[in-house]
Amino acid sequence: MIELAATFDQQFATFAPIFVYLLAGGIVFAQAAFLPAFFLPGSSILFSAGLVASSGRDVSIFNVTLVIFLAAAIGNQVGYALGRKIGRPLLDRHKGPKIQKVVTRSETFYKRNGWWSVFAARFIPWVRTFVPTIAGASKMNYYSFSSANLAGALVWGVGITLAGYYTATLPWVETWTYSIAAFFIIASIISALVDYLRHRQQRPRKS
Repeated sequence: MIELAATFDQQFATFAPIFVYLLAGGIVFAQAAFLPAFFLPGSSILFSAGLVASSGRDVSIFNVTLVIFLAAAIGNQVGYALGRKIGRPLLDRHKGPKIQKVVTRSETFYKRNGWWSVFAARFIPWVRTFVPTIAGASKMNYYSFSSANLAGALVWGVGITLAGYYTATLPWVETWTYSIAAFFIIASIISALVDYLRHRQQRPRKS
């Protein structure tokens, strides 16, 4: 990530501070809100914005973290709303048993593991774009989604931006950032696996 971030850092060097804020915020928002934007850079943009703020180019670390936090949080809320208002009606039009079975499983998953999944998805490229929309289409509880969204925007968005800001003077910050990301990803996988095994044990056995 740091190599890619360094590339963005060089590109940002020619921009006025307002354009750094707009570009970073716009990319984070688009990737969080719209499915076609899944390919846009995520964590590398945050890291790069932190590097730029640490280089003394008049980019305020407070302003850039605030913009990124708001963009990440609002973007996910938009993705959730699109899934709820557009994605779910499309699924409901298909009455086939296979589609309905998938919908039921998705609803059950997000009811049990939704909060953790929404939070951890922030750290996984591509997945962070699809999870909010799927959560909306699965009718995940709005307040549960929103709290996970805000927590993820804070830890991922602000955390990685600050990691970029401090990594020039504190090299261990980069390793710490990767460790935190790995922890959340592994913990979310273990949580989903444990829940799946528990669910299987509770199923009535066929005689």
